Amino acid sequence: MFRMNTPPEYLTSDVFSCSVVHCFSTRRGGVSAGHLSSLNLGVHRGDDWANVYENYRRLGAAVGFTPEQTVFTRQTHTDAVARVGTADRGVGLFREVEPERDGIYTDEPGVALVCFSADCTPILLHDPVQHAVAAIHAGWRGTALGIAARCVEAMTRDFGTDPADVQAAIGPCIGSCCFETDRNVPDAMIAALGPEAEQFIRPAARHKSGGETSNFASVEKFFPDLKRLNALWLRRAGVKTVDISRDCTHCQPDRFWSHRVTGQARGSMAAVIMLRE
Repeated sequence: MFRMNTPPEYLTSDVFSCSVVHCFSTRRGGVSAGHLSSLNLGVHRGDDWANVYENYRRLGAAVGFTPEQTVFTRQTHTDAVARVGTADRGVGLFREVEPERDGIYTDEPGVALVCFSADCTPILLHDPVQHAVAAIHAGWRGTALGIAARCVEAMTRDFGTDPADVQAAIGPCIGSCCFETDRNVPDAMIAALGPEAEQFIRPAARHKSGGETSNFASVEKFFPDLKRLNALWLRRAGVKTVDISRDCTHCQPDRFWSHRVTGQARGSMAAVIMLRE
């Protein structure tokens, strides 16, 4: 179950133990102005850096991390994941992120992993046995590539994680109610996941002489469920505990930034997770 917390406004998942701090931010409770109002957490959205820093300070004070502890992804819609640690703290907020990485993971306490979203799917992972965490950005391309499973595999390889121990939370993103796509998106999901993916892809009804139809072969538009497609990847990777937010970013542009609603005239939300020191 997801819970709303204020101020500033952010969501947390009951699935995680008290050994981690975490959050899924909204757009409320910061100091940014105009189309970035108000809790913009993206450093490349045209905001004043001092505003972004203050937004991290406010969010971190509420959640339990500091801006200096953060490590950012560099999101390019891939399945690239990278191990980070205390030496990387400050990368993203204070200095540029060099390698592309849509997912980051660590077993070092005091490292606040940060990934970003504004319709794409943010995913947080926690292994309470081996004491490891991960933050993942999964757009539709990353979802088709199975980035969530790639991160579980990396944690298993590097930390000895048993996927059955992993706790996962899938945060707010564009829902299947609003994520209308062409055929290339469902084709990519089915190519990667097989026929099981079809239950999480709703064909748009199309009027024909014989009435409404929802057959895949007869429609051109679809509504994939990115949250449950990522949950399918996690289950296939061996993860048993997956909490899924009900919130759709497109449906609630007053609470969440949605790229499909405003295009580039927006800020960025962040999902953050950190092992307590």
